[in-house]
Amino acid sequence: MSAAYQITLKQLRYFDALARTQHFGRAAEMCSVTQPALSMQIRELEQSLGLELIERARTGARLTAKGRELADRAARILGDVRSLVEFAHHADQVLAGSLKLGVIPSIAPYLLPPLLPLVRTQFPDLELHVRETQTATLIDELINGKIDCMLLALPIDHQDIATEALFEDRFLLALPAQKKLSGRVRATPEMIANEHLLLLEEGHCLRDQALTYCSLTQVEQVDTFGASSLSTIVEMVAAGYGITLLPEMCIGMEGRGRALTLMPFAEPQPKRLVGLGWRRTSPRTRDFQELGRLFKAAWIAGRETARATSERLAGSEE
Repeated sequence: MSAAYQITLKQLRYFDALARTQHFGRAAEMCSVTQPALSMQIRELEQSLGLELIERARTGARLTAKGRELADRAARILGDVRSLVEFAHHADQVLAGSLKLGVIPSIAPYLLPPLLPLVRTQFPDLELHVRETQTATLIDELINGKIDCMLLALPIDHQDIATEALFEDRFLLALPAQKKLSGRVRATPEMIANEHLLLLEEGHCLRDQALTYCSLTQVEQVDTFGASSLSTIVEMVAAGYGITLLPEMCIGMEGRGRALTLMPFAEPQPKRLVGLGWRRTSPRTRDFQELGRLFKAAWIAGRETARATSERLAGSEE
């Protein structure tokens, strides 16, 4: 390799910290080094690459266009290195050491409660960190090495991400209790067309799935009002402000103590496919597959409660 391209992991770690903080002092503190030492390593990285990565100013450090691109690449490399080290430390164990899991908000509150006790009981050596945010952010953080895997609705289209489908989660139509209908009635997209539809704010995949099923290209009758949780949506529906589509997964929690009517949809019923995603380059595929098994077990454990609640609120047994 030419001397001009000899860079070190230390330089990449320092540069990653600087990219995150946009400040030499805070980056040095994050890396437990002096500011001059960090600054020298960044200079050497720039010289090795022949690129100006940082715009230096009194107020801080700003990445250049090339610096932003390199920061993304550096984050991915460091994420793979961390995964490799974890794999080496626990090569003879499954689900041991640290694992950073990303979960979308329409799944996390409902699947984590039955999952976490299973993890604690079956894999006590696993140090699990959970990050809850929207799909687009999770994908970006996965590719950049900030998380190890993610639980979300499939499909996702990214050549660097491997996925495993886990289970299907059907949708139900949620109405105010005063709109209780015959148990034989099944919901259809046409029933929704003239109603006030309440959905999560833009960026949530659940919102996009509902709009697609309802064939709503014009969303004047759709109210998102900045809601970022299904609990807020369900409270609005119970109070008579509109209707919504709810994943069955959430019914056991969100249906308790609320004045709702739930209606199954006519066939083919709308549903989402829930699965795991991870970087194709990760050496921890066996861990992720075992984690997928735990998620399936957690889904089965919570499903009966959700089904019982949905049937009670629907007023009929399926």
